[in-house]
Amino acid sequence: MGTYFDYATRGRNDWWRYLLSPVVACLLASVILIVLGVALMLMHLLPAGILMQLQQPKFVMPFFLGVAANFAALTVSFVLAVMLIHRKRPRDLTGHWRWDLFAWGLGVWTMVQFFLFLIDLVIAPKGFVLSANRGSASLAGVALIAILVQTFGEEIIFRGYLTQGLLLALKRPLPAATASGLLFGSVHLANGMPQALNATIFGIVCALIAIRTGGIALTWGLHIANNYFGAVIVVSGSDVFKGSPGIVIQSTSGLIWWDLLVGVVALVIVLWPIFRRPYFSATPAP
Repeated sequence: MGTYFDYATRGRNDWWRYLLSPVVACLLASVILIVLGVALMLMHLLPAGILMQLQQPKFVMPFFLGVAANFAALTVSFVLAVMLIHRKRPRDLTGHWRWDLFAWGLGVWTMVQFFLFLIDLVIAPKGFVLSANRGSASLAGVALIAILVQTFGEEIIFRGYLTQGLLLALKRPLPAATASGLLFGSVHLANGMPQALNATIFGIVCALIAIRTGGIALTWGLHIANNYFGAVIVVSGSDVFKGSPGIVIQSTSGLIWWDLLVGVVALVIVLWPIFRRPYFSATPAP
């Protein structure tokens, strides 16, 4: 906790700044997106029906590029707001960066996702259809760009800024991680209760990992693996990415709560060595 707490204490941390910064960031992001939209419209680069396409993953390019644009604007705006209002550097939000931990999170959670997919395949083989087509190749590339931006933005905001602020207020890792996870889950309520619960537990575990490792490198790798797998490799019919031309389509509504349970167990298994092995312990903040 010490190292991440040290990062959290940097800058100005009056309580009102934690209320003001998100508001300023959202306003700035809105301005950026409006200016971008008007510019594209004036250059006649926006196709007819763009608003509908931005909301449906089956329109691969507009949907995923829209995700990338939205999260890029939000992330940049959030960092700028925090720099202005808190006098914090971007490095203070990311914490100590280790590429080996990023690779560990990316690789381990990708393997876990494949393992969980195989379990579901054994239980309900008729619920899976091989659906790779011409659109899958473009999906693989554009979704990677979008998910890199989206997950980094969410890690900066939830595991960086919010978790650090809660750690300052609550002084203990578990309460701070729990509050951070609940906030993360709340923004996923529109995706349905099972996904909101999954996001809550995912958020709690990632916040604990960030505190333990002193940064968001491992959690970003884990988050990329989680979202990319669901957007490209195995696309669930009840997921936010439903309709995208993924490699495999999963239609197993009867396994929603089972998948939540085994996903939680998998997260606990992943969390265990992180808290047991010195390799994952935080490096003192520079």
